[in-house]
Amino acid sequence: MKQTSHEIDASALELPTFARVERKIRSAVGRAVSDFSMIEAGDRVMVCLSGGADSYTMLDILLSLQKSAPIDFELIAVNLDQKQPDFPEHILPEYLRALGVDFRIVEEDTYSVVKRLIPEGKTTCSLCSRLRRGVLYNTAAELGATKIALGHHADDIVETLFLNLFFNSSLKTMPAKLQSDDGRNVVIRPLAYLRESLIKQYAELRDFPIIPCNLCGSQPNSQRQKVKAMLAQWDQLYPGRVENVLGGLGRVTPSHLLDRDLFDFSNPQ
Repeated sequence: MKQTSHEIDASALELPTFARVERKIRSAVGRAVSDFSMIEAGDRVMVCLSGGADSYTMLDILLSLQKSAPIDFELIAVNLDQKQPDFPEHILPEYLRALGVDFRIVEEDTYSVVKRLIPEGKTTCSLCSRLRRGVLYNTAAELGATKIALGHHADDIVETLFLNLFFNSSLKTMPAKLQSDDGRNVVIRPLAYLRESLIKQYAELRDFPIIPCNLCGSQPNSQRQKVKAMLAQWDQLYPGRVENVLGGLGRVTPSHLLDRDLFDFSNPQ
């Protein structure tokens, strides 16, 4: 039988390397799911699949955890086809059918909306993500999903922290688990403890059929790309600094900040 492009040729992999990377990823995802009570018995988890390394890895590991978890939960993969030019529409359905995964492809031309409203050369990420989020929230409600799993990783979380700090004077980032403003959805980020470099290594070993984004991912002058470059420089010059920042987000001392709504400085205990 001819092997499809996304199937692993075990003889072509350096098994010790693959096993080590897979173990690290499974451990980090399992820890995040446990730490933040991301998945509970009876959940129907909508896994948002973009075609990038992050979302492929998330689906792959959640499928693996589903088999070994002591609780029962459902997974349904959802791809939002935003009608970007040259988007290969066949890749994800073929991949998901081969896996035997329940899935839904949602077609919504948000690409044209973004291109019409955002001037050439300006950053499209904010509007694009807002439109995408609205479609995904509605889809989750239609599918009866109790959780929405997004593929944001540790680098995304640290980048967002500094973007908010540098440009919004706000000390916040992407949470690992979030109740949506409308109260209808719970968003989870199972890759919250994983560095992007490890995810890319795993995706390469797994030979996922990556679909590049030619909208938000192709803006080298965006502030997020500049912060990403800053973190990459830190990784070279100060290994472990990004991990320390991520760890610091889980060890917050409200009395040692300046937020008077978070801590009662008039009556410190």
